[in-house]
Amino acid sequence: MVANANEATAEADVDADEGGAPAKKKLPIKTIAIVGAALLVVAGGGTGGYMMYAAAKKAAEEKAAQTPVVKPVAFLDVPDVMVNLSNPGSDRTNYLKIKIVLEVPDQELVKQIQPIMPRVIDAFQTYLRELRPMDLEGSAGLYRLKEELTRRINAAIEPARINAVLFKEILVQ
Repeated sequence: MVANANEATAEADVDADEGGAPAKKKLPIKTIAIVGAALLVVAGGGTGGYMMYAAAKKAAEEKAAQTPVVKPVAFLDVPDVMVNLSNPGSDRTNYLKIKIVLEVPDQELVKQIQPIMPRVIDAFQTYLRELRPMDLEGSAGLYRLKEELTRRINAAIEPARINAVLFKEILVQ
């Protein structure tokens, strides 16, 4: 019986190998290398993506820190100006009525310009009286008028400077 027990055990081992529990399979080295390479690619991509995100975030923070704070501009109404235009050789007198607003960088400059407004009006009057009706024709004429008035105002209020002359109304009659 002892021999029968050894034979039974040997047969049970053979049966287990053939149909019972499967035997362990070894993974090929190629599969291990491919899986390892894939893990390295995923890890490298994640690290690279994080580094790019961190660099972009840092650049955005630096740009926000460098962006200057823009002050709101202020506007100053100039009293209406009415002058007769120069028209040599004609019996008819032409008039120019103009309403102007000055665009200034800040409210402090408005306070500085108001006491010297007579000087600004004088600069307007002396220039506008020399204009002819044909000097004001078309958009090019108005653009030249705007630029010249800006130049003359800046000369009158020096060292301060205005941004622009804005027309509210222009009437040539």
